[in-house]
Amino acid sequence: VQLQASGGGLVQAGGSLRLSCAASGRTFSRDTVAWFRQAPGKEREFVAAIRFSSGSVYYADSVKGRFTMSRDNPKRTVYLQMNSLKPEDTAVYYCAVGGGVILSSLRTAGQYNYWGQGTQVTVSS
Repeated sequence: VQLQASGGGLVQAGGSLRLSCAASGRTFSRDTVAWFRQAPGKEREFVAAIRFSSGSVYYADSVKGRFTMSRDNPKRTVYLQMNSLKPEDTAVYYCAVGGGVILSSLRTAGQYNYWGQGTQVTVSS
């Protein structure tokens, strides 16, 4: 399984970016796909996740109402639309895939088996 994350960049506060994560070697049908982020000197933190079996999406409180996660099944791609970006959103964003992720643990990085290489998002004030 290979995950290719893209779409990061430099944007001013209040701006928008859309991240993409394309998968090869996996169909996602029973998976949970998530976005995590890691800022310098901080632990990796959960951003959003989608459970492909149900289509349910879950967000961290810090991004709820600003970020939207979606999927394109035929393209085996998930997206993270990020609006109203803030300087504190600056981080490397990673997509991850896990099979059999239980609902109570989907915010835990250790539940995910495969990780993309990360894409840098920088929000200037």
